Amino acid sequence: MAAHSRAEPNRTQPLMPHATATWLVENTALTFQQIADFCGIHVLEVQAIADETAATKLTPRDPVRAGELDMAEIEKGQADPSYRLKIKPGPQPQRRTSGPRYTPVAKRQDKPDGIMWIIRNHPEITDAQIAKLIGTTKATIAAIRNREHWNIANITPKDPVTLGLCSQRELDALVAKAAKKAGIEPEQDTRLGTDRAAMLEQLRREREAQAAAAETADEGQPLDPDRLFRA
Repeated sequence: MAAHSRAEPNRTQPLMPHATATWLVENTALTFQQIADFCGIHVLEVQAIADETAATKLTPRDPVRAGELDMAEIEKGQADPSYRLKIKPGPQPQRRTSGPRYTPVAKRQDKPDGIMWIIRNHPEITDAQIAKLIGTTKATIAAIRNREHWNIANITPKDPVTLGLCSQRELDALVAKAAKKAGIEPEQDTRLGTDRAAMLEQLRREREAQAAAAETADEGQPLDPDRLFRA
């Protein structure tokens, strides 16, 4: 038996190589070397499958039915022992082309509200940018901007981030980009200090409430809910 030659490094192999090898041994006249190369296993493993000395008895897997091999390819191999079988390529994954972002059906009815919010709060953002961010068309944006949309009476401006139409990071990046292009100085967010102070105050109140609850429990007295938050 000729020495085993490894399959090509980037070669696609059957999903279940050993089970596929078992089927090829039982149902074809291919050489052990051909089966080993196709399945990406050692020729001695194929020999063990044929001799029924393999460590595990596997249920044969038909590569033809699995769409990994054609009978014509098997016949080529049986006619020429030096022929190396080629696996059928799997379906190519579909790639999205450039265009509007995909939005789940359940959220599409919220798009006009998000568009209206951006138009009112960030007039520096262009229709093309809104279309890409929200996943809509310029015609829809123009209709809302000109109040010609068929459902304009029921459109309420709502933050697109809250609606789940985009992320806060995407919106912030777009606002910054549009403001820079329009020569607008971005507003400084001064809420951080206030929010931090409020958070610390809330944590302090929670700790005091927990301490009061523990003290009351130790004394065996019923808890007074008003006392917990009287700080």
